[in-house]
Amino acid sequence: MVLLPDPAWPVVVLAVISLVDGVLCLKPASFIAACFDDVGFPRTYWWVASPIKFAAAAGLVAGIWIPGLGALTTACLVLYFVLAIAMHVRAHDFGRNLFLNATGMLLLCVATLVFTWS
Repeated sequence: MVLLPDPAWPVVVLAVISLVDGVLCLKPASFIAACFDDVGFPRTYWWVASPIKFAAAAGLVAGIWIPGLGALTTACLVLYFVLAIAMHVRAHDFGRNLFLNATGMLLLCVATLVFTWS
């Protein structure tokens, strides 16, 4: 298994997306707050979204130079979005948030994992 991304640009793109997503979750943008509400994610835990997304961005960037870290971080993002999809399904939220946002991000994470570390 390759432990450094080749090419690195998909990892950088995913890191930028994670960073922007983290910023949007600091004081959740209206569409993010609506998504959290729709899946029944308790407001007392909304604050954890930003640190998770900032850590993902940092892990992805550091993983360009630290063997294995980028692949591990990308695999963790795959798990994150699998859980997000499960939350949408459990809440019977079969709209845009599930099919465009969560599923789109899952596909992007899986593609990054396969394309850069295989």
